[in-house]
Amino acid sequence: MPSVTPDDAPQLADLMPWSVAPPRLGRGWPTAPDAVSLKARWDALVKAEGPDRETLFAPTRSRTLTSAVAQLPGRSTGTGRLARESGPCPEPVRVLAAPFDEQWLIPDHRLIDAARPELWRVADERQVFVVEQTVTPDSAGPLLTASSVLPLAPPHGPRIGRVHPLFRRPGAAEPNLAPGLVDYLGERLGTGPVDAVDVLAWALVAARPGPDGVGVPLPADPDVWSRGVELGRRALWLMRRDGDRPKLPGGRRPYVRAPLPSRPVEVRYDREEETLVVDDGRISPVPSEAWDFHVGGVRVLEEWFARRTGTAEPGTLEAIRPTTWPQTWTSELLELITVLALLAELRPRQEELSVGDPITAAELRRAGVLPVPDSARRPASVLDHREEGPEGQFTLL
Repeated sequence: MPSVTPDDAPQLADLMPWSVAPPRLGRGWPTAPDAVSLKARWDALVKAEGPDRETLFAPTRSRTLTSAVAQLPGRSTGTGRLARESGPCPEPVRVLAAPFDEQWLIPDHRLIDAARPELWRVADERQVFVVEQTVTPDSAGPLLTASSVLPLAPPHGPRIGRVHPLFRRPGAAEPNLAPGLVDYLGERLGTGPVDAVDVLAWALVAARPGPDGVGVPLPADPDVWSRGVELGRRALWLMRRDGDRPKLPGGRRPYVRAPLPSRPVEVRYDREEETLVVDDGRISPVPSEAWDFHVGGVRVLEEWFARRTGTAEPGTLEAIRPTTWPQTWTSELLELITVLALLAELRPRQEELSVGDPITAAELRRAGVLPVPDSARRPASVLDHREEGPEGQFTLL
């Protein structure tokens, strides 16, 4: 979009003003690609006593076995000191452990250094979490990704930026957008009221790195807006992976051609054969665009494998993991290949979008949309239920 410089474009931080740093665990063992391992890790922790329990827990300055913390919003976990915990494992929940990598988490505030409770309060089936990704000069990956589940700060690899929930309240209530933005866009574009999801969809395909953060050029041409929103909604559907499963056209769908080994060690890509080689196992066809898909300078498929096949220090809770490769991981892998290939197909159409005469940040300021009030940058007051504090006390909000 050469007609719009980063200085002209409104900032994502102004268009979606409420943002939060991603939750940070401080220890790796409360997340895993499978829920069974998490329950086994919890059991090992609560069966250990004294110094052994402390060592397994991996204490930090933020969390120890004697930390007193409240429940996570919406969770019914214990609030007593972990040093005395003997109960069953809290039911694991799905989270986004890294870009395009959904895993499981034990949702217990006592295990998480920085849980960001304000994000948990608005997490539901209708929420969309928009995540700023690391910008690298040699990567053509997306600058923004979206997820239906809560994204975590990856323990390894590139850091991710801030998390922008699409809605400030549960039930898709109160869009997290600059007040007056949707009405102004609808009037300026002549399309009538604009939906909050349309604004998000446009941002997914139009976001550009700028000197002060992520810029989102806005078009004044309704046809350009319509094409961009259509592309963005497709990207959003693929990133969220909810509803119908995405499929590549017949003949291009990846299949397991040779069974994956019970304990994979090495993964590589054969470009000539369009084949993902996992030791002696083979999956094809795998489009090169899927293998080359990067986020934050990291190849997504390669890192996805590394997080499931990397070694763990013996005697740690991370070492409790499946002894053989689960079939569910193969199914998830085939779907991930499909998603990355279909997202890559959108790139040429994204690059063809030209904003032309843009709606600039200066225009939004003249219209009174910007600057946003300070209240829009703070979380909404969500008081749907009482939240249990440390040692069973209820939090006064």
